[in-house]
Amino acid sequence: MLNLKIESLKTGYGGNPILNDLTLSLKRGKVTSIIGPNGCGKSTLLKSIGRILKPSGGGIYLEGEDVFRMETRELAKKLAILPQSPIAPAGISVAELVAYGRFPHQSGLRKLTSRDYDIVNWAIGATGLDSIREKEVDALSGGQRQRVWIAMALCQQTDIILLDEPTTYLDMAYQLEVLQLLESLNQTYGTTIVMVLHDLNLASRVSHEMIAMRSGEIVKAGTPDEVMTVETLRAVYDIEAHIVRDAVTGAKVCQSYKLRDRKLERIGA
Repeated sequence: MLNLKIESLKTGYGGNPILNDLTLSLKRGKVTSIIGPNGCGKSTLLKSIGRILKPSGGGIYLEGEDVFRMETRELAKKLAILPQSPIAPAGISVAELVAYGRFPHQSGLRKLTSRDYDIVNWAIGATGLDSIREKEVDALSGGQRQRVWIAMALCQQTDIILLDEPTTYLDMAYQLEVLQLLESLNQTYGTTIVMVLHDLNLASRVSHEMIAMRSGEIVKAGTPDEVMTVETLRAVYDIEAHIVRDAVTGAKVCQSYKLRDRKLERIGA
């Protein structure tokens, strides 16, 4: 069953088009990663889906309804978006920030109910934050802060979570920690995850679907096996890649690559 459908989407910044006539369907209950070089339109696509950026043409439909015609509070009950490097208010605790996710479910100035607190506690537990719930967010590590933001999104109780480069500035261990948490949310609760990732191998490892973009267009969309090919990476990144199976996970990975028509070679992509 299709959950999100993008039809003939056109959008950009300051009159400069980034996406032009882009059409795409995203499946319910899947982890989907969007990959591609800087400036190709990955974040623009995510912002458009999350209604941060208004398109100049085409439409985005959630369960058949145009997201730009939906009431903001109702959309926030169905879809959560985490931008790159979100900033928490100074001095706020983990539990307080997570509770912000309940705002779409409140009316007026009503305080949190016992039901709201139950959901806050569930989200904190689901993301492994119980032991630090009273700590200030500013005092946490990068990986812990990402978990707090994900917990806040969980509190919205949405079917879909959009994440723009959730592993940026994190070391290898924290990157994997965050992505395994998203995998767990998908497997346990059926949450649809759509995220922009730069690391091809991590995207291949955790995703059901991958979308490879270049210059505002979709070059290839499909399973990691279908997208992680020499031909696709050549078309997207201008590289000649060596693709192998990871001996532990079985996922396709780019073991090494070289730039096309150049002598410079980099190993360990």
